[in-house]
Order: sequence, then structure tokens, then C-alpha cells
Amino acid sequence: MIFKEKLESLSKEISPEFRKLVNFAWLNQTHYSDLLLIHINGFYEESVEKWNSVHEKKLNPHVIGPGHEGHSEITHYEFINKYRQSYLTSIPFSDYLKEFEWKPENQERIDALTDIEETTIQLEMLVYLKFWEADSIIKKLYQLARIINKEYYDWYFKIANGSTGSRQKIIRELIRDKIKPFSETIYLLIKDSYKSQLRNAIAHSQYSFQGRNIHLNNYIESDPNAQIKSISFDKWIEIFHSTLILHNSYIEMNNIINQRYGKIAMENDNTLSIRITDRDGKQYERPIEYRPRWRDWNYRNET
Repeated sequence: MIFKEKLESLSKEISPEFRKLVNFAWLNQTHYSDLLLIHINGFYEESVEKWNSVHEKKLNPHVIGPGHEGHSEITHYEFINKYRQSYLTSIPFSDYLKEFEWKPENQERIDALTDIEETTIQLEMLVYLKFWEADSIIKKLYQLARIINKEYYDWYFKIANGSTGSRQKIIRELIRDKIKPFSETIYLLIKDSYKSQLRNAIAHSQYSFQGRNIHLNNYIESDPNAQIKSISFDKWIEIFHSTLILHNSYIEMNNIINQRYGKIAMENDNTLSIRITDRDGKQYERPIEYRPRWRDWNYRNET
């Protein structure tokens, strides 16, 4: 269940903070197009190396576009958006909680409401995973944190031990902690909403509902990162709404970037240059063009 008043309250606090992060990135980027690369998804396509090894015509493996991860994000967005549209309610959260105040004559109604609540939480758990497991979302937040800290855009980002890092390391250390000096609010929002133990319990179905509580079966007494025994439904509602507002802000970030650079491009013959940084640190520029009708970007003269 999505509570409109709760989402609107969070939005008033979080949206300005996220826009502030985008402005920090705009001011701190070491090349004027680094922020644009977040939106157009610059990445190194390894399959091009195989092409170049057997074909005379050589292609640049530094490409832009959605790629597999971007198309995956679109699919997940559609699911999340359908949930938003279907389960948004104007009922005040305080009134909702009153429905669960126990009286002997209310037991049957409370049981029915709890059953509905359990079903919606199962759906919300899928939304939670689709946000925190989406490679493109993690990648773009990672790149934003880099650019804010005056680091160049990383064309070789990859979620894996031995590469950029594990998912939880990237989220905690390379996104959350690097954003903290610029916004304590966003830092705390990520800290409160992303919990690797909860994520793992959902992904591996290691939980149960007892009363209005989510009991996690992956509690490990000796593991400091697995100390949650249970989460109340009310706490889950807080976690879920924090994740939703992060997703809303993420969408807004992409729109702001595209609109800002689209306006600049239209003032410059619909052309801009992006900077590519090789693994060895070599940097060079390539021209890209903006198509106002579709509000998208391609390499100029790319065939």
C-alpha cells in the first residue's frame, strides 16, 4: 500500500536534496559532459573487441545507449509504475493503523486486513528488489557519486568482486558514503532503506509473516551484517516508501540531466562532445548529436 500523504511528505524533503546532488555534480564534473554520460549510459562493450579482431573495419568499444541493463530497467519500471497506480491510497496512515486496533469484535476484520496486507507486502518486496538489484540504477548512482567527488566518469563499471565491487559494497561505500559529505539526508535515506540482510531474505525467500511482522530466517548471531530478527509491517512501510522516493528522485535526476543538456545541444547545432577515459587513463573526445524530436542521443556520423 502506498500512502499518498507519506510519499508527498518524503518528496518535499528528498526531492530538493537530490536536485542539490545533481547541481553539485554539474559544478564538480571534470568535463562538461560527464553528467550527460550518466543519462546516455556510456559503457565499454567487450564484444566489440571480438569484432575488431576479425574485421578490417574497427569500431570503438566505448558505446552509448541503454544496452541490456537499460532495457531491463524499462521492464522493471513498468512493473513498479503499475504498482504505484494500483495501490496508491489517500487514506491517512494514522487512520490506516486505527483499523488494526484490537477489540474482540474486530478480530475477523483485522485478520482479513492483515491477509490483504501480507499480499501487498509480497508485491512490494518485488519492487524493493527491482530497485536495489537493478544494475543500471546502481551504476548511475555510482557515477553520480563519482562526479560529485570530482572523479571522471567510469566507462568500465561492473558489479562483481574483482571489478568495481560487490553490489552491497558499491551501494554502501561507493554511493552512500561518498554522498554523505554533500547530503546527510540522502545518506541516511539510503542507510535506512537499503539493508543487505533484508534484500537477501527476500531474494532467497528466507522470511515468514507472523502477526504483523516479517521474521527473517537469515539472522546470524555472529555476523554484524545479519542482526535483524524481524521487521514490523509498520517499519516495512517506512522502508518501502523510502525506496519509492529514491526511485522517484532517480527518475527526476535523469529527466533533469536530459533536459539541461538537450537545451545546450539545441543552442549548438544539436551537437556536443563527450569525453572517453581509457583504462590506462588516456582521455579523448567524441562528438554526439541530440535529436530534439525523440530527446535522445547518438554518436555523430556513427554507422
